Amino acid sequence: MIEIERKFLVNSKAFKEKGASKHHIIQGYLSAQAKRSVRVRITGSKGYLTIKGAALKNSFSRFEWEKEIPLKDAEALMQLCLPNKVEKTRYCIEFNGYLFEVDVFSGQNTGLIVAEIEVEYEEAHFEKPKWLGKEITGIKKYYNSQLCQNPFTKW
Repeated sequence: MIEIERKFLVNSKAFKEKGASKHHIIQGYLSAQAKRSVRVRITGSKGYLTIKGAALKNSFSRFEWEKEIPLKDAEALMQLCLPNKVEKTRYCIEFNGYLFEVDVFSGQNTGLIVAEIEVEYEEAHFEKPKWLGKEITGIKKYYNSQLCQNPFTKW
């Protein structure tokens, strides 16, 4: 499956006023290479295994495969992951027909707030909420796989 995702910094906490749902996420990386990453994620009582490829040339698109796995398996796989798990609270916010997922990072990435939006095609136009800041799509240091290796608090 090809994912087309755009990422932005968040410039205020006004997104929380929108009645968003939220949930806590812990994710670790079995592999965090430039051309692919293999992630284990625990969200509530669910586990997931995800493989992501590098962005396609001159593109926001990248391959992503995700499969729900038993929580027990995710917890076991988490023990094999690279150090520095990524922890965050994700807020899901509907805005003018689009879903924005806002991640408020904690732990070694405290202070970083990133919003993601998945679009159907790269040229898709969407209205940006006022709390959305600078676009960081494609800037590798903001990838979660990189935040486990070079946490935000060490920049």
